[in-house]
Amino acid sequence: PGNGGGREQCSGDGGMMSDEFALPPYTYVPGRSPHPVSDERGHAFGQASPDDWTAGDWRECCAYHAGRRLFAAGYYWEAHEAWEAVWLRLGRKGAEADFVKGLIKLAAAGVKCLEGNAIGATRHARRAAELFAVAGDLRGVGADRWRHVALTIADEPPVCDPPSEGSYPSPLRGFVLAE
Repeated sequence: PGNGGGREQCSGDGGMMSDEFALPPYTYVPGRSPHPVSDERGHAFGQASPDDWTAGDWRECCAYHAGRRLFAAGYYWEAHEAWEAVWLRLGRKGAEADFVKGLIKLAAAGVKCLEGNAIGATRHARRAAELFAVAGDLRGVGADRWRHVALTIADEPPVCDPPSEGSYPSPLRGFVLAE
């Protein structure tokens, strides 16, 4: 439901899609932590992803904003998942879908950095830059600024060890919101 101010208030049992939601207790790094959804120890196990998209601008949906918050906090796998829901709703084609797919690829680059995979991080970041270039300058999203972020990461991916178990992640160098 809308709040009259253009942004939807996001709530529900999943709690994932709000600017105010609690961050997960860990960020998923494949092979190093429980899968959030399919492992019963996962931080989102058994939770339904809320489908908050009514009508209107995808930039106002909770999944998009949750992805931004997760990305900014260093939760790259979780941001990828949130943005993938938006991309699927956009039909996976067109300038808007290309922009969101660029965000997904940039988040995937963050996962690869946490896996210690510089080649994978570079590949995903370069693909993100390509998608941002194809998307052009959509109103209000700053695709050119996102492209710059992606190219900076591709040129020098901040590969590191994942956060230790029981600790919250930190944003990686260069992984900044570009809007």
